[in-house]
Amino acid sequence: MADLVSLRSDTLTATIAPLGAELWSLADAQGRQLMTDADPAFWTGRAPLLFPIVGALAGDRYRLDGQTYAMAKHGFARRSEFALLEADAQNALFRLEASEATRAHYPFDFRLDMHFALEGATLAMTATVSNLGDTEMPFSFGYHPAFAWPLPYGGAAEDHRVVFERDEPAPIRRLDLATGLVLPETQPSPVVGNIYAPTHSDFEADALIWDQLASRSLIYGVPGEPRLRIDFPDTPMLGIWQKPGARYLCIEPWAGIADPLGFAGDFTQKPGVMTLAANAQHRLRMDVTLLES
Repeated sequence: MADLVSLRSDTLTATIAPLGAELWSLADAQGRQLMTDADPAFWTGRAPLLFPIVGALAGDRYRLDGQTYAMAKHGFARRSEFALLEADAQNALFRLEASEATRAHYPFDFRLDMHFALEGATLAMTATVSNLGDTEMPFSFGYHPAFAWPLPYGGAAEDHRVVFERDEPAPIRRLDLATGLVLPETQPSPVVGNIYAPTHSDFEADALIWDQLASRSLIYGVPGEPRLRIDFPDTPMLGIWQKPGARYLCIEPWAGIADPLGFAGDFTQKPGVMTLAANAQHRLRMDVTLLES
């Protein structure tokens, strides 16, 4: 694997791996880690990028214009080597482009640029999806960062709260454990007003999925202690997940979702799939800000 790229401000240090353009580390000025310990007993991922699908496909296959293509859960970007185009003390730009290998699974001339910018207490991450072809391009995209749970500022895991910017009364979705596909029935929201108190047992049935999300920002951590504000203005869905008992909590802004259980339609009809016009671009941003209290 290519060397890690480090960015630094007076408040944060971020480290990114060219493999998957994956954020590996986010630490404060005292070196306290704000992300997962990547314990292999649970999950070695850190913050994979999900492209050109989010979640699982039925049988790891999708149909498009009468053809069938194979693609593993969450797509291929997270296992692809990105080229490092630019890097300085506070910025890094990575790029993944279509190749013979990607076209076997996804027959489009795409470009995925991933820009990281660190300024003060904020790490801004911007994905730019470009359609370089002359036909419309369907795709989904998601962020999948795993934050430390508990954060290193005092308070047990059960003291942490996810505080949404708005009330979230809409029901949530869950996954079929056998297939990883979205179940047809919904469940009542675990959010009381705008506050969700996560517990390890919440994730015994895999992720909690908000597909009718009102918020585009939230704050994660222990009230009264330093916390993380997570802004995701361009993604209308959210997953929260962990392996029960692990020391991380994934807070995942998504523009896309796994196949519904029983779905057999064309990829363009899949819930959450966006369509990008020829020679067009679409940007999806996620910012993480360390709040002092």
